[in-house]
Amino acid sequence: MGVDLDLELQDAHAHSPIVLRSPEFRGRIQEADESAGVVHGKYRYYTRTETGEQYAIHCRREVVDGVEQAEQVLLDENKEAKGFSFYMTGGCNVSPDHRLMAFGVDTTGNEQFELFVRDLETGKTGSVVKATDGSYAWAVDNKTLFYVTKDELDRPCKVWRHKLGESKAGGADDVLVHHEEDDQFYLGIGLSRSEKFIYIHAGSAITSEVKYIDAANPTSPLVQVLPRTADVEYSVSDRGDQFIITRRTEKHFNSEVLVADVADPVGSLKVLIPHDAKVKIEDVEVSTRFLSVFQRAGGLQQAVVHDLGGDSRDGHRIVPKSFGRGKAISFDDPTYELGAAAQGDFDSRQLRYVYSSLTTPATVVEYDCETHEKRVVKVMPVLGDFATNKDKYTSERFFAKAPDGVQVPISVVYRSDLVKKDSASPMLLDAYASYEICNDADFRSTRLSLLDRGFVFGIAHCRGGGEMGREWYENGKFLKKKNTFSDFLACCEEVVKRGFTTPGRLAISGRSAGGLTMGASINLAVQRGGGYFGAAILGVPFVDVLTTMQDMTIPLTAIEVEEWGDPSDHGTYYRYMREYSPIDNIQEGKKYPSMLVTGGLHDPRVGYWEPSKWVAAIRKKTDTSDNLVMLKIDLGAGHFSQSGRFDKLKELAVEYAFLLKFAGMIHSRPS
Repeated sequence: MGVDLDLELQDAHAHSPIVLRSPEFRGRIQEADESAGVVHGKYRYYTRTETGEQYAIHCRREVVDGVEQAEQVLLDENKEAKGFSFYMTGGCNVSPDHRLMAFGVDTTGNEQFELFVRDLETGKTGSVVKATDGSYAWAVDNKTLFYVTKDELDRPCKVWRHKLGESKAGGADDVLVHHEEDDQFYLGIGLSRSEKFIYIHAGSAITSEVKYIDAANPTSPLVQVLPRTADVEYSVSDRGDQFIITRRTEKHFNSEVLVADVADPVGSLKVLIPHDAKVKIEDVEVSTRFLSVFQRAGGLQQAVVHDLGGDSRDGHRIVPKSFGRGKAISFDDPTYELGAAAQGDFDSRQLRYVYSSLTTPATVVEYDCETHEKRVVKVMPVLGDFATNKDKYTSERFFAKAPDGVQVPISVVYRSDLVKKDSASPMLLDAYASYEICNDADFRSTRLSLLDRGFVFGIAHCRGGGEMGREWYENGKFLKKKNTFSDFLACCEEVVKRGFTTPGRLAISGRSAGGLTMGASINLAVQRGGGYFGAAILGVPFVDVLTTMQDMTIPLTAIEVEEWGDPSDHGTYYRYMREYSPIDNIQEGKKYPSMLVTGGLHDPRVGYWEPSKWVAAIRKKTDTSDNLVMLKIDLGAGHFSQSGRFDKLKELAVEYAFLLKFAGMIHSRPS
């Protein structure tokens, strides 16, 4: 495989003289840039980047009488990364008194983070423990730090308590606070926005439970919020002496928002926002005076702000009977992505959110919950010709009809001066469709390299994702997983029907579980006689489903049972998986499309052997005489590719070079 890999990398570079050897991607990036930042206490915290540097610099400025003072650099990742081919930080958390910072470092890509604590006054830095999952939480004594470690199967399963100045370095005498023994549950921790509680969240694919520790008394016992119940998921925020709980049950599948007393949450639980079969509640942000709800209806995201009628610092309590409908924030694009940004102090009346669309760069907006005024805080700069061409980029949202009659949404973007819907344009159609993850229509400046060459880009929002609500997800998992693949092929047919492209000029792509969507869809298309697409990119693809799901020694397998089913008894789930598992359904002797398949040597989520086995089987069993089948294993990265921002561009450039070669446009230049 090593010889093959070297040859393939040489081929990829040899056929990409424009994309790989020009500053096209970097030419759109404002390399010296600064994030929107967020105010906590007397400081504004932010990150910035410098020209030519790969990594972020973490900084803050003290705010005195509304005036920002001199910058203080807290962590320069560029200096820390010297000597490492891979460098990633995780869980950068400043202590409540702003004197210390905890941060994790992964130097291999295997998602094991060494925990460090830095004194922000002296710069002195010490290692606390070698291997954590990258999530940390401070107690309000500013000395006690909680962290999570993983087991041999990479499952975050233990929460530990470390006390600075008393515990030994390396964690030898740290206190085990909680051990999650169920191998289907993963742990996470975090300090609440109010800084009142440290939450420990245990979650499987379909069930969750939250416990908490009094952040002012870090040695106090764990307290359960609500009992763990099969197929019930909930999350918790707090305000005054009340919890605000978002809960999904089998009956309330799109979730509801509840309020309960901290002293007795089970006995005092009341509905605040009832379940709506047409509206999926995704997230809430709670402050002393406002409750903001991020939700989704008809596949499009919304934000609704509720004035709670008083301040919890004055003892105000939420009364469900007097809870109003709230004020919706409006958005104009036909398809877009919306999410909560980093929020400021708990008593802030500002809600920050991030908005982007296929034609709108990521924009951080500050919404005044009292006056309902919006203020744009930060727009991601896009250099080059984007501003000149901005009005030419057009996005649409339409639907494909699946074989069972279900309408599947598709989002597309293209340049209206280059794409005439005359079936002459090349197109890339992407999909994910697993884990209830929403593959929303966001902006990527790198995508302009395709659009400015006359490509159409699309996203197929197939069942298995969460774009259309919880039922959309449940109708694309377990024994309904095949809906995902038939949905995707219906989307391929629809974009051709609408004149965007032809099957011979349509390429498809998906990463991780999206790679499974690609592999299974390719097989299904070949079974149906072909004619759906001509090329595919499978990034770190989960293609050996049946083998992986029967091997409990592979990381993630145990928790994945609640997503795919358990084939170990060779019963119903085994037979069903056997019918779609990509590597088990390759059609021997049949014509297959050109493919670029990638993997990472240190990937703890999808082993590098899966894409390797897939490519070997495709080459051996199928007719690829007229097509290119390439395998690229990154020997210095994991599931998420390279860590440096410019190194990531090189990885993407290989994919774009493959697409341009497929489209016969390898020497083309952007318009």
